[in-house]
Amino acid sequence: MNTQLLELFEQWAEEKADSITPLPQSGSYRKYFRIISNKKNAIGVYNSDKKENDAFISFTKHFLNKNLLVPQLYADDMNNDVYLLEDLGNETLFSFISEEKNKEDFPDKRMNYYKSVLSELIKFQTDASRDLDYSVCYPRNSFDRQSMMWDLNYFKYYFLKLTQTPFDEQKLEDDFNVLIEFLLTTNTEYFMYRDFQSRNVMIKNDKLYFIDYQGGRKGALQYDVASLLYDAKADLPQVVRDELLAHYLSVLCNETNIEKDEFMKYYYGYVLIRILQAMGAYGFRGLYEKKAHFLKSIPYAINNISHLLENELLPKGLKELKLSLAHLTRNKSFKALYSNDDLDKLIVSINSFSYKSGIPVDLSGNGGGFVFDCRILLNPGRNEEFKNLTGKDKKVIKFLEDQNDVKEFLTNTISIVESAVKNYTKRNFNHLMINFGCTGGQHRSVYCVERLAEFLNRSFDITVVVKHIEMEKKGMLK
Repeated sequence: MNTQLLELFEQWAEEKADSITPLPQSGSYRKYFRIISNKKNAIGVYNSDKKENDAFISFTKHFLNKNLLVPQLYADDMNNDVYLLEDLGNETLFSFISEEKNKEDFPDKRMNYYKSVLSELIKFQTDASRDLDYSVCYPRNSFDRQSMMWDLNYFKYYFLKLTQTPFDEQKLEDDFNVLIEFLLTTNTEYFMYRDFQSRNVMIKNDKLYFIDYQGGRKGALQYDVASLLYDAKADLPQVVRDELLAHYLSVLCNETNIEKDEFMKYYYGYVLIRILQAMGAYGFRGLYEKKAHFLKSIPYAINNISHLLENELLPKGLKELKLSLAHLTRNKSFKALYSNDDLDKLIVSINSFSYKSGIPVDLSGNGGGFVFDCRILLNPGRNEEFKNLTGKDKKVIKFLEDQNDVKEFLTNTISIVESAVKNYTKRNFNHLMINFGCTGGQHRSVYCVERLAEFLNRSFDITVVVKHIEMEKKGMLK
């Protein structure tokens, strides 16, 4: 691919390239390179997805014709899946607000950038939409029922299931259908940028430019506004979101015949589906592919969900979905792993689980840790009197404490963990995950987790997070 990019660059620049440097990848499989020669420079892109390339190049040409602020397309060689774009530098709106975050609450320059971004968004959504060739959209030409269901299932399979969040599959599916029916009753004939967030806005010479719109399609106005204002790690204060939304609606209503009340009727429904889509991505890229950036976005998304639930902003109904979301907001693991207050302490996550459901996912992204199999111990659950009890109940505790092999098992596991905690603390590591599994995740594993947690809290100045996964699923925690 480097060969094809260099050939394309040198043909365009009419001089040899001095350097070609790969740029960091984010959430896609596209590969970007900064190519520099004596007099010129460009961003080289390689993408093996030909349909996505067709969409991006077609949209870019159209947007440039509409005088929208997108990168110049210098050259392309679609036979080899490469093209050259204007080099807009390295500063994004996200990097700018991250650097400025601690200087003032929300300085005027940052607010003005956001207002300009939203004003430009309206041009993409309305002006550019009128004669755009939607036939090149990929994978679909509109954010329709199927597209929405893809996003919702993305959230279900890559977030809810990976975090072992309990839900009733049929009831959740019913809620998904209700949400989709509601969202599709608004006007969906505008251009929907799809990934309109602060990392896709570049700042060069104090001017804003827009990138990564290859997933664009027809859709509702509300989606892209929600994408920007509820962009997880941008972490905009709610008062700022409210002011920016008011600005967007003021410009929109002045330039179109759209009514504010009609827009707002659907707005928080689109906020919800956008957050769920993003959480699916955080699950896939973070929990599954172990990419730290996506893992670190999770607690911000959870905070956004909490805001929607606490202020009753979500569409009516959706009982099962709301129950699952409420369960996520109560998950101590998310809060502990990303709490600013405890970054200087080692966090030890201790989970009880059932082998029938699988070993828990490491939410920190570090991997490693320990998994102890409690199935070698005598199972209290085989006794009728203990079946509805757990490893936190006195009768089960006494039963297990009367077994010599339980004492030996705990002595050995605590010794291993104690050694690891001392080592991790010395080396300033920030997370250690420990799992105890048994057949049902209710008796032996729960008992062992509780004993280990007691020992660690008594012996070390660390943060201990306990999670009984099967008990949470069954509603057995008091």
